[in-house]
Amino acid sequence: MNIQNLLPRQLRRIAINLNPDMFKFQPPINRNMRTLDRSFFITKVPLCVVSFPDPRNISLFSKQFKDYILRVPRIPHVAKLESPSSQDNTNNNDDNSTVKKGVLLNDSITNVDESYQKLPKEALEFLESTNAEILPYVKVLDYDFWKADEILRAVLPEDLLEDTPTGFTVTGHIAHLNLREEFKPYDTLIGQVILDKNGRIETVVDKVSSIATKFRTFPMKVIAGRNDSLVVEQRESDCIFKFDFSKVYWNSRLHTEHDRLVSQVFQPGQIVCDVFAGVGPFAIPAGKKKVLVLANDLNPDSFKYLQENIQLNRVGHTVKPFDMDGAQFIRESPHLVEQWSKADHGRVLIPLNNSNRRKRQKKDDRKTEELAAQYESEVLIPQEINHYVMNLPDSAITFLHHFRGLFRGTNVKNMPWIHVHCFEKHSNDEEPTMEELHKRIYQRITDELQVDESVMPITRVRFHLVRKVSPTKPMFCASFLLPTDVAYAD
Repeated sequence: MNIQNLLPRQLRRIAINLNPDMFKFQPPINRNMRTLDRSFFITKVPLCVVSFPDPRNISLFSKQFKDYILRVPRIPHVAKLESPSSQDNTNNNDDNSTVKKGVLLNDSITNVDESYQKLPKEALEFLESTNAEILPYVKVLDYDFWKADEILRAVLPEDLLEDTPTGFTVTGHIAHLNLREEFKPYDTLIGQVILDKNGRIETVVDKVSSIATKFRTFPMKVIAGRNDSLVVEQRESDCIFKFDFSKVYWNSRLHTEHDRLVSQVFQPGQIVCDVFAGVGPFAIPAGKKKVLVLANDLNPDSFKYLQENIQLNRVGHTVKPFDMDGAQFIRESPHLVEQWSKADHGRVLIPLNNSNRRKRQKKDDRKTEELAAQYESEVLIPQEINHYVMNLPDSAITFLHHFRGLFRGTNVKNMPWIHVHCFEKHSNDEEPTMEELHKRIYQRITDELQVDESVMPITRVRFHLVRKVSPTKPMFCASFLLPTDVAYAD
């Protein structure tokens, strides 16, 4: 028999036959449960405890006879005893009436008579010499003891136990699940368990269907917890982001990619155009770094929270918000930079983040240029754009043709870097190499730019694997300098 082909229930039956005691510490099973009943999961396990008059003998016994004491995860082998003759334990360790401690014996010993049969002679002699007493003990395990996975495996149908849905992403106070279709009939049960077992979570939502709107939002269902507000505050890259999770696109799994570009690629004093900025996960950390950012998003809710987050993080001097279509924003970006430069006289004054200096400034009513220079740094606004970031992986590549002729009629000499995010999906029966995936992305990019390898060979494109959304759906960031033939095309 090939054990890899066995279903979980078959493995469980084999394990029970081999060692029935191993399942004493499992929650009771009720596969008909649809509404969570926490009281159902109370389990009483009969054990024995050794009570020592001298507590110093607890550690001595535990070391010398470690094979005979309780070794179960999350259950200490040293227990508090409420009385010398009767023990009915709960998970409440704050009972002030505790007067003694004892050692719990191995769970194969369920009554006092068994202890005298199963403990070795040396152990019994040790107990006698220390005036120890073996007592019955009941370990009560309630709902709070069991892990989420253990609870779900006790209530879900047996044919769904191979992959219980305990994984989720956290955004602010919201846990976001993406339940497969077969789990959706049990969504409220699953959601309540997730809510109970994760203290920071206040709301659990399930993705009802895939992203289908032009704003990259998806319908969601609140399956547990509060449903009065899906507005969250999320911390990332030393910034605070506020947004309505149901109305804008946010993916906490992209934190590493946000940080990569902001910390490793964008430099202070450079101009960055964020074509699909969302609520600002690239733009706002970059602005804090004194990168000058033009941040754009067509979604009115994203634009609303982008503006709010700019103020919340005090980067209004380095981040300018826009609400245009991505194509229009690309075409107008050189003009937008020119407008910004004219409006701020070619420079951005950045207040120093130093509370002590601000306090001293309030006490000093002098208004000289020298004092102003002491409390502000100056960043000149470049006349040339350094980077475009295009994080719209489903369709960003299709916007690349809007760069054709972007700088026609100008004297721009230094071409910007284009960082375009994209998916490169393939079928389940394919096993393409990274080189092959890179070639496919390169072909899509050059087709959209209307150039061939003589203008932009593949060696000029840098490919970065951002993440694998699924085994057949990798996400990449392709970075390249905009070819001059494209920038000045007719």
